[in-house]
Amino acid sequence: MPHRTPWQRLQRIALPAALAGASLAAPAAAPLPEAARAAIERLVQAQSAGLSGQPKVSFTQAGYNFPPCSDFEAFMPTGSRPRGRVSMGLRCRDAAPWTRYVAVDIAIQGRYFVAARAIAPGEMLQPADAAERSGDLTDLPRSVVTDPAALQGVTSTQRIAAGAPLRQDLLRGVMVVQQGQTVQLVAQGPGFVISTEGRAMTQGAVGAAVRARTRDGRLVTGVADEEGRLQLAQ
Repeated sequence: MPHRTPWQRLQRIALPAALAGASLAAPAAAPLPEAARAAIERLVQAQSAGLSGQPKVSFTQAGYNFPPCSDFEAFMPTGSRPRGRVSMGLRCRDAAPWTRYVAVDIAIQGRYFVAARAIAPGEMLQPADAAERSGDLTDLPRSVVTDPAALQGVTSTQRIAAGAPLRQDLLRGVMVVQQGQTVQLVAQGPGFVISTEGRAMTQGAVGAAVRARTRDGRLVTGVADEEGRLQLAQ
């Protein structure tokens, strides 16, 4: 039988007891409470309002050592935005308040458009030049085009490779109305179309709001179409 020193005998007795005590003292990790998940998801939905696509929240941690709480409030740390891997704040609003942070992945699933072919600088885009794709918008440039209306009456400012995302900062609207020119003013509704002439007071690209003065001196605002006419709102 090997001879043990008094120090070794003390370690043999005390160390297992200390480890057992530490195991009992440490709270067991538990899943994130459903109320906390709901608070985070509500905040992400609110923060993503107005963005193209549907946000999806994934929680990256399996267990949490949170004190009990019945009233959660989620918040975004200053400077954060609900995209990609972020740290979300959770505040307990019970009588004994506390604050913790939760790591989450936020994906924005939606459609976007890519170049269907190589597009040269200064070339006007045609409907067949854009192809629709779907995916996580957080992996793409923030200026990626998600609305097909943004591709009407635009030219590229630089070369765009086939398959590359179409970005708003790479496109420029074609001015179809110049300030001072004579323009056709069109008003239409159920069963009628009225057309007259006016003088443009501002310039505009396709889809832009342009002000004009009618022959009798009234100021009106219309939306420029591809033919340079102003479609007046009813």
